[in-house]
Amino acid sequence: MTTIKLHNTKTRTKEDFVPINPDDVRMYVCGPTVYDRAHIGNARPVIVFDVLYRLLRHVYGADHVSYVRNFTDVDDKINARAASAGRPISEITAETTQWFLDDMAAVGALQPSIKGAAHQKAMPRATAYIAEMVAMTEDLIAKGHAYEAEGHVLFRVRSYENYGSLSGRSVDDMIAGARVEVAPYKEDPMDFVLWKPSDADTPGWDSPWGKGRPGWHIECSAMAEALLGSEFDIHGGGNDLTFPHHENEIAQSKCAGHGFARYWMHNEMLQVEGKKMSKSLGNFFTVRDLLDQGVPGEVIRFVMLSTHYRKPMDWTEKKRVEAEKTLRKWYEQVGETKGEVVPQTVVNLLADDLNTHGALTEMHKLSAKGDTDGLRGALTVVGLFDGGVPDWAATQGIDLSAQEARFASVREAAMQSKDFAEVDRIKSALLELGIEVQMSKAGVKLTAPSGFDVATLEGVL
Repeated sequence: MTTIKLHNTKTRTKEDFVPINPDDVRMYVCGPTVYDRAHIGNARPVIVFDVLYRLLRHVYGADHVSYVRNFTDVDDKINARAASAGRPISEITAETTQWFLDDMAAVGALQPSIKGAAHQKAMPRATAYIAEMVAMTEDLIAKGHAYEAEGHVLFRVRSYENYGSLSGRSVDDMIAGARVEVAPYKEDPMDFVLWKPSDADTPGWDSPWGKGRPGWHIECSAMAEALLGSEFDIHGGGNDLTFPHHENEIAQSKCAGHGFARYWMHNEMLQVEGKKMSKSLGNFFTVRDLLDQGVPGEVIRFVMLSTHYRKPMDWTEKKRVEAEKTLRKWYEQVGETKGEVVPQTVVNLLADDLNTHGALTEMHKLSAKGDTDGLRGALTVVGLFDGGVPDWAATQGIDLSAQEARFASVREAAMQSKDFAEVDRIKSALLELGIEVQMSKAGVKLTAPSGFDVATLEGVL
């Protein structure tokens, strides 16, 4: 059996992955807070852990992997969005949850699943597990790890001696270097909320401490324990969750007597054209924005996979164009036939801490050798092929026949005069615009990326 090696954030080393039960490998990944569209950065952990999910299914069998990804559907951001829109909270969360599912399906993400259960159970909503959160909070109070104060319940951070082991920071350093909410009812500035009171206009549930709602961190601990057991294999998410979210999850779960996750994995963040994504910089966009602009989901996925998950990923227009060009070529090679063999070379690269960049490089080699069965299998295992060529790649796309004819005429004249300066100028300009240029004895073939505006060729051809 293939040995999978994963970088464990907790030990800061790459370790052999040894599941607790090979017949039921269990993974939990923190999902979205559903109040708006998922931006392009939100798609990165979904794609990263979807590849890991596919790899685990390939190695251990599709029926032997349980994968849970939650929805946070109770949160102050959701409350604010509902209030500003004048719509019920349940309506907002139902709508944005479906948006998320549709957009992630478009980038090739499989739905999570629990062994022997329906897909819906593997995508729990926080509001369906309030009772479990209340029970865990009561247990932490009983054991002296939490306390009630002014309608709040807070976790005593200093009651867990290993607090900070995941992020590698001491409690005192955290207080000195972090923005910590200072409230008069806290025993210690680092103590965090397990339960908080709700007013008449805020969603709330009955509890031993009055009407209220859970804090963010208790949600995942309660849902992971309820669905995957007190100890499971992998917990993942973006590295922005390492502290405080995952640090707090570990503390409360360990103090509740749970073994919790053995391996912790975190993906790096995403930039756009070398800069942090920001609305103020005008480089902020959602997955739906890209899809509506004609960028295929497979192209978004390819660009994401081209950078190792533990390295910062830079989304650029150049990468998008190159990804589409490569995928068009590969889809033309593999066609609609079903025969496929997942090359062990590709599996070994993915098994080496999800080396997706190396896997794509190997796929270039498979393409060059004309190994269509191997290429098809490799595309399948990384989620870029589901048995059929996507419509956008199967069609000829944008009609550039008039431009091809004009360029062919210029090229023919150059072959007579032996002066290729104009041919070189046109070719360089076309490549700069993202157009693939192929010249042969048969003529000129131009392929434009999806969503290309033919009007931009004025002055070029």
